[in-house]
Amino acid sequence: MIQLSERLLAMEESATIAMSRKSRELKAQGKDVISLSLGEPDFNTPQFIKDAATEAMDNNFTKYMPVPGYDDLRESISNKFKRDNNLNYDKDQIVVSTGAKQSIANVVLTLINPGDEVIIPAPFWVSYIEIVKVAGGIPILVNAGIDKDFKIDGKDLENAITAKTKLMIFSTPCNPTGSVYNRSELRDLADVIQKHPSLIVLCDEIYEHINFESKHESLAQFNDVYGQVVTVNGVSKAWAMTGWRLGYIGAPKAIANACSKVQGQFTSGTSSITQKAAIAAMNADPQILNDMISAFKSRRELVLDALAEMPGIKTNHPGGAFYVFPDCSAYFGKTNGSAMINNANDLCLYLLEEALVALVTGDAFGDPNCFRISYAASEETLKEAMHRIKAALSKLN
Repeated sequence: MIQLSERLLAMEESATIAMSRKSRELKAQGKDVISLSLGEPDFNTPQFIKDAATEAMDNNFTKYMPVPGYDDLRESISNKFKRDNNLNYDKDQIVVSTGAKQSIANVVLTLINPGDEVIIPAPFWVSYIEIVKVAGGIPILVNAGIDKDFKIDGKDLENAITAKTKLMIFSTPCNPTGSVYNRSELRDLADVIQKHPSLIVLCDEIYEHINFESKHESLAQFNDVYGQVVTVNGVSKAWAMTGWRLGYIGAPKAIANACSKVQGQFTSGTSSITQKAAIAAMNADPQILNDMISAFKSRRELVLDALAEMPGIKTNHPGGAFYVFPDCSAYFGKTNGSAMINNANDLCLYLLEEALVALVTGDAFGDPNCFRISYAASEETLKEAMHRIKAALSKLN
């Protein structure tokens, strides 16, 4: 009899991946399912990036590569940090990994011992908690509801810190809420962080360029906490390179060295072809992303306008990423005569079966009153999905 590890049994399946699987199963049955569950841009990787990959193959960059990444890629990331974020990370402070998810896992595994506490503002990206649990850490959730635009402040952070606190993980722009921390809000957090020099903060900035309202701000810009911050980024979202698998960190050298050590025993360096393609992305002017960002902003307005016409649905006004995270608690306790809606999970299953629209329950992101809509789809698809959702909700009373 196969006995799986306690570590594996304690791990939850990714809710976004689970809903995507259910969508595929229904589609295989011939159902016309609209999936708004995955956080994947529907744009293609820009041609100049694909050309760089082709050139790399033609030049035989097909051998093992240094564990933390090619020097020329790390130099280009260093230049990108300075150009876009005014952050000074030299080459030796940068580690390139097989996606930002691995970057996060590397950091957690290098810092967290069993029993260490990790502060995670909720709502949060689904994998944060599971990665912390694998390392033996204890997730400490700090709730930030829709009335606060799903963002915590310095007082919330201070109240969560104990003698066992080792790490904090958060994202801006945020998945799943789309909320964006501005400079003053980050400064408020920094005022608390600098009072606790043993606290490390992992700031996930993978949606950096998909920002509709303002200039992106990085926590590491503040000199008094720079040495306590690990900045995580990657190429998946802004550059539509989800399948290429490349993320990276800028970190204090001790953490960067430790992450390289961990990675060397798990995966070694990420794909050589992807790395050479990523250099083209890092060196490119982010202004070339403006058309994509404008498309996402237009889709955001389409979805928000449609949700505003659905009684009982409450939203914030997300400033970035490509998600809306509506509060649907007004529908709890309602039924269509056969399905009873007790929570957001019930509502998402109902909408999948009744409207053939796949969403992700907010319970997976730490807020059981909400669900996540990814608007990384065409406007035509989004209009049809919103029409179906509105019709399905109208059957509940």
